[in-house]
Amino acid sequence: MKLSIVIVSWNTADILAQCLDSVFAHAPDAPFEVWVVDNASTDGSPAMAQQRFPQVRLLQNETNPGFATANNQAMRQCAGDYVLLLNPDTIVYAGALPTLVQFLDNNPQAGACGARLLNADGSLQLSCYPTPTLERELLRMFHLDGRVRYHMDSWDTNTPRQVEALLGACIMARRHILETIGLMDESYFMFSEEIDLCYRISQAGWGIFWVPQAQIVHLGGQSTRQVQTEMFLRLYEGKLRYMRKHYGRVTAVLYKLLLLMASLTRLLIAPIAWLERPPQRDDHLALAGRYWQLVKELPGY
Repeated sequence: MKLSIVIVSWNTADILAQCLDSVFAHAPDAPFEVWVVDNASTDGSPAMAQQRFPQVRLLQNETNPGFATANNQAMRQCAGDYVLLLNPDTIVYAGALPTLVQFLDNNPQAGACGARLLNADGSLQLSCYPTPTLERELLRMFHLDGRVRYHMDSWDTNTPRQVEALLGACIMARRHILETIGLMDESYFMFSEEIDLCYRISQAGWGIFWVPQAQIVHLGGQSTRQVQTEMFLRLYEGKLRYMRKHYGRVTAVLYKLLLLMASLTRLLIAPIAWLERPPQRDDHLALAGRYWQLVKELPGY
């Protein structure tokens, strides 16, 4: 078996169907299998997958164990030489899967690769980025993230490029590397687990590559929009876990203090939102509520 495609889904029946349609319509040339891991959906996702795509290997969880754990469930059972972790809110374009497979076939130094991700309107989406450090996170807090992200809009779209980390919506990796370095770290519920994985692949001496000839639409955030506050908190919990794991406790404490100061600053200026009109006012007040929740839960992270 050349390729195993793993898709983790939570209450995304319609877009999961769209994703699977695109996978089978633009299948790789080599033998492949598709695994869908459902994290206790209540929208009929498992039944839809069984009825419309009987060739899919379906795993159903009674509770939501998180993104990393669900991916690992399938990766422990799959048979492909390569494993593609694919979000359900993606649409695979013709040639994308064969291109990624061929890239790994032809580049033995590559441990993992990812596609050029596009927004629904066809515009470029950031699909890779430098791994986070305390300095880079500090720059982002002051809205200077342009200095610490890749400027992909200026990149050659005909040439693969080595990068530090890929967006988790589309990562194809060699299974034997995953078996050697370990699968996804299940202490992450959601967010930062793909950065952690890419970092460990790189630390083991393998390259991470962005392959722009492979194009995939990523609609983005279809599951997380359902529980925005919880996912906001999970985002920073994951970042703190990553900092602590790879840079030590002191760095994690410093990052926690930076988060606290940034959150309090946001809360101090939050009343200005009342001068705005809906829906901007409502959006800014909702964001302030999330930062207040982060301030309350940050000590426990």
